[in-house]
Amino acid sequence: MVEFGPAAIIGLCVGFLWGTGCSLAIMYSIYLGGYRKAVEESQLAVKPRRWLQAVEKLEQRRAQKAAAAEAARK
Repeated sequence: MVEFGPAAIIGLCVGFLWGTGCSLAIMYSIYLGGYRKAVEESQLAVKPRRWLQAVEKLEQRRAQKAAAAEAARK
């Protein structure tokens, strides 16, 4: 381990942390971009087709969960 050098180990650790931090920052910015777009689309007077399809899927899931909960109670 002495041949490898402590500077190399520190560099490896810093490089790994820097790379992980950068990739997390990129993923977060992509997430925020999608969130902003979704909020923007929800405020439009005429909703895009993709937005309407997503709302329809959500309503179907809620109906399925409600039906399953009702069946479980019986």
